[in-house]
Amino acid sequence: MTAVDRYAVAGNPVAHSRSPDIHAAFAAQTGQSLVYERLLCPLDAFANTVQAFAATGGRGCNITVPFKFEAHDLAARLSPRARLAGAVNTLRFDAEGWFGDNTDGAGLLRDIEHNAQRPLAGRRVLLLGAGGASAGVLGSLISARPAEVQVANRSADKAESLRASHQALATEMGVKLSASNLQDCGSGFDVLINGTSASLAGAAVPVGPEALAPQALVIDMMYGPAAAPFLDWARSQGAEARDGLGMLVEQAAEAFEIWRGRRPDTAPVLHSLRQAIDKKPTP
Repeated sequence: MTAVDRYAVAGNPVAHSRSPDIHAAFAAQTGQSLVYERLLCPLDAFANTVQAFAATGGRGCNITVPFKFEAHDLAARLSPRARLAGAVNTLRFDAEGWFGDNTDGAGLLRDIEHNAQRPLAGRRVLLLGAGGASAGVLGSLISARPAEVQVANRSADKAESLRASHQALATEMGVKLSASNLQDCGSGFDVLINGTSASLAGAAVPVGPEALAPQALVIDMMYGPAAAPFLDWARSQGAEARDGLGMLVEQAAEAFEIWRGRRPDTAPVLHSLRQAIDKKPTP
């Protein structure tokens, strides 16, 4: 009997992850035979856990919080976007050495420009946070050629470090790229993206309403109940509010193609997942 290819989402926590549902739907749609699991990694044993999964037949992993920087160090080969981000959310266990990529930025950009139909060219974008989530998407945001991207973080030093690592790309694309702390992030942004852990931790909204231009698009990379307070705040300011579910599905499609060489249709999967979440909130 031929063994079925195994994949997983690796993180801590992972019990809430919708990735198994998404990849099961992609596999059914494209006629692929695989299983996709949740891989809970102890905070001090991420590398050992993923290596054990690979050694027992795993073919690849998606990486979620808080291990995207550690995953970068496990890859023998990196895609250009993973190298720029310094963070990896997709590993493929190739015999010649593990391949690391970061599909977060491509997923977010497709959700913004295709699903939400909000092109970024010429717009002002405020990106909150300077951790693995923001590092994974900044390059793709710059490549869409907005007029400006500002990275704001509780620690301005971390925001500045992320800006510096992406400045060459910003210069090439003609994009103004700046960094600040959360208290001095400015005002009037067309798009606000929350890449902080504030929603996950149940913390207060990290910026004031002056950050938003009229009819701004506000995105929280989280989805489900965790994102609700941030999105409720955005709607109360007259903004269009969007959670991270579309980004999740779109980045998963990128990963699926890396692993299987097939590009699934995301629209029916996103629609089905949205209906399921609306009927039964994520625990």
